[in-house]
Amino acid sequence: MIKILYEDNHLIAVYKPAGTLVQGDKSGDSSLMDEVKAHIKRTYNKPGNVFLGLIHRLDRNVDGIVLFAKTSKGASRLSEQFRERTVSKIYHAWVHGSVLEKNRTLINYLRHDDNQNYTEIADSGDRAELSYELIKTESNFSLLKITLKTGRQHQIRAQLSHIGHPIVGDSKYGSTTRLPDQKIALTETSLTFKTATTNEEKIITLEIPEKSW
Repeated sequence: MIKILYEDNHLIAVYKPAGTLVQGDKSGDSSLMDEVKAHIKRTYNKPGNVFLGLIHRLDRNVDGIVLFAKTSKGASRLSEQFRERTVSKIYHAWVHGSVLEKNRTLINYLRHDDNQNYTEIADSGDRAELSYELIKTESNFSLLKITLKTGRQHQIRAQLSHIGHPIVGDSKYGSTTRLPDQKIALTETSLTFKTATTNEEKIITLEIPEKSW
């Protein structure tokens, strides 16, 4: 059963649990996109194939808010907002260690290896920028509020690992802690955008994750 966070005539935002694919891949596992299409077809008695536009993605082992377009107009308008970076995305992450700097901006250049599905910090490549704010520290783990300035693949995971604070559960980037369902302790907790036709600002939020290990 999908958890709907927002819906209008053009857009639908849903909660994506960790372990769920946003879009189907060669694994053949069910995806959030399939579930949302089935919901629309069932709820509105849609015949034939259901249109659903994929606007942005989250990594499989990350949970959070995913926004889909129910119409081509919605897809076009929201894709433009993402391209122009007028959409605001906030994440919260539990990381290893006690983070000493309470507020910091990280700027790096990234290179992603598709074969290994791994992003490394490099001297050149795609520019990546994020800012974080330290919320609290518990038992040598820190909770960070992260604001993305760019949207690179594995950006948050690679940049936090690079400064010595990998995300809890993220063994690919240096975590020694395992979480259920291959989850990593990274959640997209807020998404701010404008509706497709009325230009009204919408803010969708999730609860900030608590330490559970």
